[in-house]
Amino acid sequence: MNTTFKTKLLLHLNQKKQQTGEQGFTLIELLVVIIIIGILAAIALPSFLNQANKGKQAEAKQYTSSVNKGQQAYYTEFGSFVTGTDDPAWNSLGVGIKTQTTNYAYKIVANAVQADVLATQNGDSLKKALKPYTGGVRLVGTGDKTTQAVVCEGLANTDPTTTAGGDAEGIKCGTGMTPLK
Repeated sequence: MNTTFKTKLLLHLNQKKQQTGEQGFTLIELLVVIIIIGILAAIALPSFLNQANKGKQAEAKQYTSSVNKGQQAYYTEFGSFVTGTDDPAWNSLGVGIKTQTTNYAYKIVANAVQADVLATQNGDSLKKALKPYTGGVRLVGTGDKTTQAVVCEGLANTDPTTTAGGDAEGIKCGTGMTPLK
């Protein structure tokens, strides 16, 4: 090969390399990007965890509401309520739920405080960050009585020791609990 050609080729390649400059990112640019990603993660992570807890709490709301509806249907058919999760009639409610899941333990207790609130169920949270739920079914009216139900929500990190009750105006949530709409 001709030495003149080789020289011109090397000069051309060298010139092209100098025109494009060095490729890549500086350390400061990389640090800035990492800091921005860290800030965004710090903002998004609590929101993500809150959404995960809301999903777990939706289980308790649904289960408590299902047991309420099952109690109402059971009362309509048999004239009594299921009084406990150990009651053989628990399976007759037709709700098909377990008495304990990963996040909640469910139980039905007879309401000894108020005679006309015959069935109360608690969704006791097994994890501190989750809210507890309580539901109740009450007889209303005179003569042919009908049923009225409520689902109540407590604050996270509390024990739902109270049950649903009622007065002449209707069924109400216990102390420290608020009714769900």
